[in-house]
Amino acid sequence: MNFSDSEIITSILTQRGYNLTIDPDKADIVFINTCSIRANAEERVKKRLQFFKSLKKRNPALMIGLLGCMANRTKTALGDDEHLLDLIAGPDAYRDLPFLIEQAFSGQKAINTILSEDETYADITPVRRGPDGVTAFISIMRGCENYCSYCVVPFTRGRERSRDSGSIVAETRELFNQGYREVTLLGQNVNSYQWGPPGERVDFTNLLEQVAGVDPFMRIRFATSHPKDIPDALLHAIAEHDNICKSIHLPAQSGSNHMLALMNRNYTREQYMDRIRAIREIIPGCSISTDIITGFCNETEEDHRQTLSLMEWAKYDFAYMFKYSERPQTRAAKTMKDNIAEPVKKRRLNEIIDLQQHLSFESNKNDVGKMFPTLIEGESKRSKLHQFGRNTQNKVLVFPKTKANPGTYVNIRVTHFTSATLLGEIAVS
Repeated sequence: MNFSDSEIITSILTQRGYNLTIDPDKADIVFINTCSIRANAEERVKKRLQFFKSLKKRNPALMIGLLGCMANRTKTALGDDEHLLDLIAGPDAYRDLPFLIEQAFSGQKAINTILSEDETYADITPVRRGPDGVTAFISIMRGCENYCSYCVVPFTRGRERSRDSGSIVAETRELFNQGYREVTLLGQNVNSYQWGPPGERVDFTNLLEQVAGVDPFMRIRFATSHPKDIPDALLHAIAEHDNICKSIHLPAQSGSNHMLALMNRNYTREQYMDRIRAIREIIPGCSISTDIITGFCNETEEDHRQTLSLMEWAKYDFAYMFKYSERPQTRAAKTMKDNIAEPVKKRRLNEIIDLQQHLSFESNKNDVGKMFPTLIEGESKRSKLHQFGRNTQNKVLVFPKTKANPGTYVNIRVTHFTSATLLGEIAVS
């Protein structure tokens, strides 16, 4: 989401005559676009601010701005470092940036952190700054109304609101005409997408089919799905369209009903497992990834074991794994104690990571000998003699360099693997 927001910000400012530079020493304005969902993200921002503080000592006229989710709770998040900032803008205030910049240059503190109930930036064409020119992100909705007890997003990004489906399809078509060959539809909970009046309403399944219809050579991905909102109709749509990628990210967070209730996830372990079974049945070969939080308030060893057992049962191909960090404003921060000792959190997280590395290893091992249509994204970071791309299951494949350019599909037969990467060769038909 932050990457998508940065493209929107760039578009707004370039239309007003500003030029982008990647060299901080040449900049008149430096923006930090932030996330607040986890504590380590905010700690990185604080460290980055100290770097820009040194730049400002050399160039007192340098403007420093904080944008995004963290901006909505700046005083709490930054403490004494807040005085370094000349401009603060929340995720719904990007259109106001030209005015805020003028205000800051006049010597005033420029702040807009008001959340909107209708801002989607649907009419703004993002300026793409991706390194490959092959893959792009399209934000289809903003905000969240799930109010998971650990999550700050509803308080920093506001209520759910969806973009006009026609603008999403048009953006996809424009990207295809520009040479992009894969788009990822983004939302805090894409499954709850709704647009249009009753009787003409477009839901996420309808939208996905419309976007897939732009061109069969445009791959479609999406993130993130909520387990309570992933109907069979959506799974059948994925199965029926070759260019909708066979990869679903379905955050579990925990395998314990006790923890799921405390987290306010609005599903049970059994309901989650039912969705996994449906994915396996309707979309054979679909990869499944997840999010896991360990060490949430009141988590017992039995809760932890249930999470491990769910992972073993689901056999995830990949997972994002975190230890719980309390976020201000959330229900957990207001009503629960962060009462799991840090050494216990670290030990449980390590056990989860170790298990997932084994599961990823086994998943990739099963792909040896198989052939996958692979979208070339660019040159391998480790070797100029190799290229890399991803298959429909969102797995990275590395293979000897071909004459084909990024954005081209090639058939790769897997010959070797690691827990993170598939290694292969061009398949001769």
